[in-house]
Amino acid sequence: MIFDATQCQLGEGPLWHPIRKELFWFDILGKRLYSKARHWDFDGYVSAAGWIDDTTLLIASENAIRHLDLTTGNHGVVVPLEADNPVTRSNDGRADPQGGFWIGTMGINAEPNAGAIYRFYKGELRRLCSDITISNAICFAPDGKMAYFTDTPTHMIMRVALDADGWPCAEPALHIDLRDTSFRPDGAVVDKSGNLWNAQWGVGRVAGYAPDGTFIESFGFGAEQTSCPAFGGDDLTTLYCTTAAVGLKGDDQGKTFAAQTRYTGQAEHRVIL
Repeated sequence: MIFDATQCQLGEGPLWHPIRKELFWFDILGKRLYSKARHWDFDGYVSAAGWIDDTTLLIASENAIRHLDLTTGNHGVVVPLEADNPVTRSNDGRADPQGGFWIGTMGINAEPNAGAIYRFYKGELRRLCSDITISNAICFAPDGKMAYFTDTPTHMIMRVALDADGWPCAEPALHIDLRDTSFRPDGAVVDKSGNLWNAQWGVGRVAGYAPDGTFIESFGFGAEQTSCPAFGGDDLTTLYCTTAAVGLKGDDQGKTFAAQTRYTGQAEHRVIL
């Protein structure tokens, strides 16, 4: 079903706030953050968020990680993010169980290998991966011992082991191989059982994979360019999904969708500044 009829050019970064019981999402190209109640405009691209408290979000923008006061709309820089690189912008991101915030960057025009993946944790921003073309699928196992990510054009979702503080402690390894399919991995989220749910660009679906990487089932949505899922609702069994209208025609392209499932998500983790 359609959760919100706002047509986003590039919908991304849905976040169910566990205290406010409210869904937030972005239109990257529209430079806007949405909720059902209102929206917030920015001067540059914005793409992903974590929650700090009941009135403050951490926002990834094209040149900084920012804090946003949801009440006043005021926002300011927490730490610069590739601020000296006009080629790139932020893309996919999510908070990990340890309270760190991972954010990927990419070229504004998807320039090959222009992006990277970073982690912000307790005041430190550290680059984890370089030479990324389209950063996506950043999400985490419930026990905090594994992170997942993809560089979309590779058609491979990778996994990487994490130490007790949430920093990678091994080299990335292949987790889900989509190279012989038409499925382009976009944003992803992990439920409380460790299943990974991946929005697959161009085919209008979110596909679920068990912790060992085997396919479980998929949910179809009424727009082709499915971009990122999030679990929410009072019992965390509603699967939300953003989509993108850019380059397409059709009334439902770019809208935000919801599906009731038999799966239960994780509550989104709080960012520790």
